[in-house]
Amino acid sequence: MAIHSALVRPLSVAVSALGLLAAAAAVQAVPPGTYGAIQPFATVPATPGFPEGVAVQGNWVYVSGPARFGTAGTGPSAIQVYDRKTAALKATIGVEGEALAFEHALSNLAVDADGRLYALSTQLGLIRFTKQGQQYLQEAYGAPLPDLPTCTGGPPPCSPTVVDFPPLPNDLVFDADGYAYVSDSLQATIFRYPPGGGAPAIWFQSPLFEGGGFIPFGPNGLRLDPDREHLYLAVSSTFTHPALGTLYRLPLVDTPTAADLEVFHAYTAGEIPDQLAFGAQGELYVSLALTNQISMLALDGTELARFASAPGNDIPLDNPAGIAFDSRSKSLLVANHALLSGDPSHFALLKLYLGDPGDPLEAPDLP
Repeated sequence: MAIHSALVRPLSVAVSALGLLAAAAAVQAVPPGTYGAIQPFATVPATPGFPEGVAVQGNWVYVSGPARFGTAGTGPSAIQVYDRKTAALKATIGVEGEALAFEHALSNLAVDADGRLYALSTQLGLIRFTKQGQQYLQEAYGAPLPDLPTCTGGPPPCSPTVVDFPPLPNDLVFDADGYAYVSDSLQATIFRYPPGGGAPAIWFQSPLFEGGGFIPFGPNGLRLDPDREHLYLAVSSTFTHPALGTLYRLPLVDTPTAADLEVFHAYTAGEIPDQLAFGAQGELYVSLALTNQISMLALDGTELARFASAPGNDIPLDNPAGIAFDSRSKSLLVANHALLSGDPSHFALLKLYLGDPGDPLEAPDLP
């Protein structure tokens, strides 16, 4: 793991104490509202199930799915809309226009300054939803990611991978200018959509991003740091060392180079780092899909703590995926993906109390 002096800031004694508390929270039950407590926020309907994306905006919490393979012949993808205060399910947004006889899925979500909701569809690309009364109007925003040949088979644009996989859009984050960055888990690429949408362009690629093992996902979670100087990326596994998952960072510039790529933290035991969220003071939270934990990293990349479900929790962490802060409850909301167990009783949104409102995500003013 590389430690970057530019990121290092003093950590308070309080944060260190919280890290010790987190370790205790991982092995014993704690009451709701206590630091480290993990409680259900809301259950997610079994159809379509397999929730991944979570976004918080205004009075609403949005959860998207299904994020899985094997959806050919099943119903449409959907976004569940929950009341932020009561956790009541208020609406289900069914995705229109999918060819249901073929694979179709939704991954992650984002919102803009007008409260419009953006979702990544494996078939449709980047789609946008605008609330009109009690309904949500769906429209195309960004074209689907291109299927790139491997670079061994021809000139750019190409995928710097050994295995020729189709695109798999995974996470989505906006910058202040309205560019949308999208991770492609199977083509070792980060794409970028221009403000207003349209066709995605390759922003950065690396052979280091090619995944391996039984879940060969490379690029996964994306977030901008609180200073909006860098984009952080979770690469879930590595082609040559499948148990290695790495968090990288890149400067937020138009054309980063290979020399700009820095390692922030490495997970070496097959944890599969998935999604990211920054706390208000700059600590980075990472969902670890395979070990059913939430990792907390200091500003220098050092791991401070891991949070896990306590024995006897009604709904345990089960392949946690999307994470997003709810500033009102000062909690981290966690999409319980349950991808490997497939247990419908585990499809849920969980709430990890941290006493932290989180770093607000960019919600740009878009056409």
